[in-house]
Amino acid sequence: MATKLLVLCFALCGVWQVSAQHPAVPEMVSNRVDSIMTEGIRAHAFPGAELLVARKGRVIFHRAYGYHTYDSLVKNRNGDLYDLASVTKITAALPAIMKLVDEGKIVLDEKFSTYWKPWRRRKDKRDLTVREILAHQAGLEPYIVFMNDVLKKNGKFKRRFVSRAPSSRFSLPAYDSLYINKRFIRKMYRKINRSAVSDVKKYNYSGLTFLLYPKIVENLTGEAFDTYVTENFYRPLGADSLVFTPELHHFPVQRIVPTEQDTLFRKHFVQGWVHDENASLMGGISGNAGLFGTAEDLFRLLQMYMNMGTFGGKRYISEATLKEFTRVQYPDNDNKRGLGFDKPLLNNPELDIAKASPAPQVSMNSFGHGGFTGTYVWADPDHELVFIFLSNRVYPTRNNGALYSMHIRPSLMAVFYEAFGDGAL
Repeated sequence: MATKLLVLCFALCGVWQVSAQHPAVPEMVSNRVDSIMTEGIRAHAFPGAELLVARKGRVIFHRAYGYHTYDSLVKNRNGDLYDLASVTKITAALPAIMKLVDEGKIVLDEKFSTYWKPWRRRKDKRDLTVREILAHQAGLEPYIVFMNDVLKKNGKFKRRFVSRAPSSRFSLPAYDSLYINKRFIRKMYRKINRSAVSDVKKYNYSGLTFLLYPKIVENLTGEAFDTYVTENFYRPLGADSLVFTPELHHFPVQRIVPTEQDTLFRKHFVQGWVHDENASLMGGISGNAGLFGTAEDLFRLLQMYMNMGTFGGKRYISEATLKEFTRVQYPDNDNKRGLGFDKPLLNNPELDIAKASPAPQVSMNSFGHGGFTGTYVWADPDHELVFIFLSNRVYPTRNNGALYSMHIRPSLMAVFYEAFGDGAL
């Protein structure tokens, strides 16, 4: 009942519904978007997708396309939950980190080992700063495939790490009737602690520390990571669909868009459980992946970012902190990144749609992030634009790269930039 009242309030207040005071986009824009989406579905770039675009704080376009899978049984609808993949980094890990920066509990130019004590004993890591790490400038390894540690050579699970039944020992759910030994996280930490660090400090994307942030947040606040971000951000924003492990939160499975027909780890159709194996081995709650949510609720969080920390009359993060996190940190090192946030390529305005990231029309003050499952969120304060694209491009297999080769997301962005470039919207 409370959720229905909340949705009714949003509709009446024009928070995310297209309202009479702010009309929908011209038919020409809708037709171009429909054409790009239809072409993507026909080319099997994704079985379905959802696009939400907001300008000046109001949703001007919101439409779902296609189906959950190619069998066309469950139609995509606005309000479906998607596995956000690495978008989790800026929608779960970063808000927690920024709040802790505001409170002085994390200092950007302090050594990361101040907050992650095992690194104090690692000569190659003890002096790395929080800033270097968040900007992907520290020389850390990009990724470690921890799935290999729980599988035998024949592909079966190692019984000391994986069980088909829950217990006090096997308490981390990775899938229905699949539980991970709670001590396995310590093994993940040890491998991260021992991982190599490059002597050359240049831009090299690494998600390793995002596996550590949940524990750091817990150590600094005394609260579980998922509880902390829910109570401090999602709930007061009214973004109740932003959750980890939605299958365990009793969301109807029909509302959750599936990801992959997993042939590597769970050997099942993955729906309602995080796609990313590393996050799965942590029980689905991580800083690198694991968050699910709807386009509407992502809009509320992204709009708060674009407002430089405020939404609905409440301040969540200081303007100074958001400005610092969303600016390019090491441009002289040919590093486009902010702190955790992705940014346009440094020469983005000069590039065509095939080489730009994202669309060449975005401002250099814009920021966002993409996810492996085919998700993408972007905020542009200069143009007062929020762009949210959700898809399950990894269905039925992650080897499908048509979303990228067809330049679908930058092409969709370009439609809206071209439309309001003359002040039409």
